[in-house]
Amino acid sequence: MAKRGPYGKGEAKRKEILRAALEVFADEGYRGTSLRKVAARCAISLPGLMHYFDSKEDLLTQVLRMRDEAAHARQEERGASLSYREIIKEGSGTPGLVELFVSMAAAASDPAHPAHAHFARRYPVLREQVVASLRSRMDTGTIRTGIVPAERLAVLLIAVVDGIQLQWLVDRSVDMRQAADDVMALLEV
Repeated sequence: MAKRGPYGKGEAKRKEILRAALEVFADEGYRGTSLRKVAARCAISLPGLMHYFDSKEDLLTQVLRMRDEAAHARQEERGASLSYREIIKEGSGTPGLVELFVSMAAAASDPAHPAHAHFARRYPVLREQVVASLRSRMDTGTIRTGIVPAERLAVLLIAVVDGIQLQWLVDRSVDMRQAADDVMALLEV
């Protein structure tokens, strides 16, 4: 049931803005998108758009949060975790969101930045998911068990994927899936 009153309308407008921003950034890129385009798509002014967010950085952080929530929902719908290949494929289809992710991840190193809390929550959850996948594969004997504990290996694999994304942004000839496949091949028994 929808919320009633001004708070419900405000929350609905905020979600509309986030959906529009997600689409615009995915299509046009982080650097190529102005918030005016997002505001125009939502039929409001730029000050009207900013009424719903503490700052531009807050809006961008919320776009990333929404992207992560949508990816999690897709995982739930499929009944199993997305493979790393599917996740990388989705990223290569939305270079603007990859650019936004990389830029915001760097900015989030500052504890005062609005994205800091998002990334501080994101990485432990992601590491836990990767650890579970690694342990499952170790238990079935499909990857080596003697390299490092699954927790440390998860940190390395996430670093590899994040680094591949950064290289891909600079040079689109880098095949993100192949690079990730190569790393996984090193782990196979």
